[in-house]
Amino acid sequence: MTKARMSERRTSLIGALLTTIGPVSMAVYTPAMPELVNAFATTESAIKLSLSFYFGGFAVAQLVAGPVSDAFGRRKATLAFLMIYILGSLIAAFAPTVDWLLAGRLIQGIGASVGITVSRAIVRDQFSGPEAARILNMVGIMLAIGPAAGPTLGGLALAYSGWQAIFVLMVLFGIGTSLAIGLLMAETTTPDRALLRPTRLIRAYGTLIGDPRVLFSALVLGGCIGALYAQSTMLPFVLINHVGLTPSQFGFGMLMQSGFFFFGSVALRVLARRLGERGALRTGLFLIGIGGAMIALSVHLIPPTFLSIMGPVAVCSFGIAFVSPYITTAGLAPHPQIAGSAAALIGFIQMASGFLGGVAAAMIGDPLTAFGTVIPLMEFMSIAAYLAFVRARRRME
Repeated sequence: MTKARMSERRTSLIGALLTTIGPVSMAVYTPAMPELVNAFATTESAIKLSLSFYFGGFAVAQLVAGPVSDAFGRRKATLAFLMIYILGSLIAAFAPTVDWLLAGRLIQGIGASVGITVSRAIVRDQFSGPEAARILNMVGIMLAIGPAAGPTLGGLALAYSGWQAIFVLMVLFGIGTSLAIGLLMAETTTPDRALLRPTRLIRAYGTLIGDPRVLFSALVLGGCIGALYAQSTMLPFVLINHVGLTPSQFGFGMLMQSGFFFFGSVALRVLARRLGERGALRTGLFLIGIGGAMIALSVHLIPPTFLSIMGPVAVCSFGIAFVSPYITTAGLAPHPQIAGSAAALIGFIQMASGFLGGVAAAMIGDPLTAFGTVIPLMEFMSIAAYLAFVRARRRME
């Protein structure tokens, strides 16, 4: 099969659509978490576990989704995994017990794992350097819309139709995405099924893990974007139970996070030429560090309010928008021949960090204390990983 080159605009649109699968599936779901505790007569820990199952399925399955897209092509792999996502959404929608809900969320995560992997791989297949960073920045701008609307839609669906409607929305989203991929996405790589041989697969991941430019760029994303995933297990309980918001108010309140990510992406598009890669990364990481420190101080020193919680989150989100395009491009650049596997490894570390952050929060117990402890540590980890990345790139290049 001959690989095709899509326009920047089409690549950006398809990349944004695929990237939103994971965040939308969390954003729509989070307003229902306190309600699901009552619906299944279970505990907060069990419902938090449903997010952990989703994170776990998403993270681990990426290690398969990336090589599968290298071996069978981006388009076929994407459609196959989207069918798995739809199946998981249906299981969750009709779950009679919390165990079925957990199973549905696990299967959903496995299916959604293809989104972030393939969206990055199709960019690396066709573009590199500033061009690739520009596309990923545009993906970030469009990506903000889905997660921004997700909590609002989830809160409204919960208020008017019950928790099952949230999973029906996910089924519809999966079907719509499948149709868009089938009609609009061209194949951007030359499939090579030999890449799925165990020896080739192990060798590919060994090469990627052994390259500190890839590993440390992944850890930068694991710290900052992983913190967004981790805090999604805490914020519903903090804002609803501690601050006193309703599920609908929580949905609107999360616009602080996605809205500032959007504004950060737009600001980067305006300032990218002036700042360059180094300036954008340092600006973003400075804001991430400030936001992390604000979270730690506000939680431990003052009573929780909406602004004391979401203000620092907004600062971090603005900074993440500056960091993500450039550090992703840098991590994918060294090994273009296995771009799918590289995107999978970076995505795995990113999601695994979110999963481990959620586990750490569950071990701490109190969501507010966990938020003020785990999230700042993850933000600071991102800064430390960037410093290690800079040293590694200088040494190797």
